[in-house]
Amino acid sequence: MARERFITLLLGGLLLFGCGTHPEMKQKSVFMVIKTPTMRYADQGFVYQNPDEVKAEIYSSGEALLRLEIGKSRICTGAFSCLGREVFNRRMLAAVYPADTLERIFRGKPLFDGQGVTEKRNGFTQKLFKPAKYDIVYHVLKNETVFHDTINHIVIKIKPLRG
Repeated sequence: MARERFITLLLGGLLLFGCGTHPEMKQKSVFMVIKTPTMRYADQGFVYQNPDEVKAEIYSSGEALLRLEIGKSRICTGAFSCLGREVFNRRMLAAVYPADTLERIFRGKPLFDGQGVTEKRNGFTQKLFKPAKYDIVYHVLKNETVFHDTINHIVIKIKPLRG
């Protein structure tokens, strides 16, 4: 009897707590361009977001060309390739960028603690310059995101597709 009660409580606990709900992911269809010294992608895809993570996928002819999963501490570029945010920046973007740079771009949020931000009616523009480190023009206007760093040769564009 005690054994049956233990099993019932165990199964009930697993059902209640083992299958916790994850925040729902918001999805939007986009045209995306990612050009860095180590990556070059441009095509249609999807961006998924919830408070805990951002996922981006670029497709061509129905095949996934790139999958990015941006979590709180790491960025994954495939099923088995995950790097800490700082290591990802050093290898794929620029070592001088803050760890949260890629996530903030995909969320359309200001970078570098909001330095150089000019608010606009439909978003913002941000200009950041540090000699020999970065020369960034970044804007989020009408839900379109464009990040361009001329020193590090990086362009990231995210433009929503109209249904």
